[in-house]
Amino acid sequence: MSSILKVAMSRNPTTLASYINRNIRLTSVGAHRNASSNTNTTTAYSVIDHKHDALVIGAGGAGLRAAFGLVQEGFKTAVVTKLFPTRSHTVAAQGGINAALGNMEDDSWLWHMYDTVKGSDWLGDQDAIHYMTREAPHAVIELDNYGVPFSRTPEGKIYQRAFGGQSLQFGKGGQAHRCCAVADRTGHSLLHTLYGQSLRYNCEYFIEYFALDLLMEDGVCKGCIAINLEDGTLHRFQAKNTILATGGTGRSYFSCTSAHTCTGDGTAMAARAGFTERRHGVCAVPSHGYLRRRLSYDGGLPRRRWLFGERQRRTLHGAIRAGGQGSG
Repeated sequence: MSSILKVAMSRNPTTLASYINRNIRLTSVGAHRNASSNTNTTTAYSVIDHKHDALVIGAGGAGLRAAFGLVQEGFKTAVVTKLFPTRSHTVAAQGGINAALGNMEDDSWLWHMYDTVKGSDWLGDQDAIHYMTREAPHAVIELDNYGVPFSRTPEGKIYQRAFGGQSLQFGKGGQAHRCCAVADRTGHSLLHTLYGQSLRYNCEYFIEYFALDLLMEDGVCKGCIAINLEDGTLHRFQAKNTILATGGTGRSYFSCTSAHTCTGDGTAMAARAGFTERRHGVCAVPSHGYLRRRLSYDGGLPRRRWLFGERQRRTLHGAIRAGGQGSG
């Protein structure tokens, strides 16, 4: 057995790319490596090079929308995905999309923002929440125009149902009907519609290519290296801009309902590249003791943020009471 095969079998797949970069001189297809430059191997790894303006890693709802949005603006774009696009985990979403369209009663994105900030117990990124809730109606209408078959009212408007603890008038107006859904298969319809739309554009898809690591130079991401799962060839994607749309990390927990493909590959690549200080933590507060003990990360940061959120909540509620507007 060659030393390369021994290494491949003995090392964790997430560190294999780093080993290859350190110990093997990557060459373009057809080139040969001087065997004397590395005593561990006698044959070269051929690497197929690809150059693009933009690289999108992941082909779920976010990745597909980013990809054909880039192509619309004239950028040569590659999409690298370990799954066929319509197998991405977006397909499993059932509930719907909250957006203040006001089809069932008067509504405002400000009320939606209040509910989202309050629902996060003041732990959410409020700038991101502001942008998301303000732009949500435009995004839903865009999806509707793309062909997502949203459920309808008798008048033909997008049907909205009560979902997700949404309220009216900053919590004082009762239950809001804000959730836009396609029956109980919203994610399925969304993903298939976006994939169909993406085929209208000249995106280059690399399906069942597993991204191993980001290519970094002087702290700047220059693309990624991936392996073709069909034949094992290595591919080097060079791009001026790289978008990570690699989905969630549910399978990093002891218990979760995510698919077994939700292994946090993109998060791991970003962490290995040194972007850990820029990421936002995923913090949940489950009732299960064994999960609660697993919440701590980055030196216990969530606990400190949780205590700050509690103080922030009490201060805000006190100010509301002082203003005679109720407790919210």
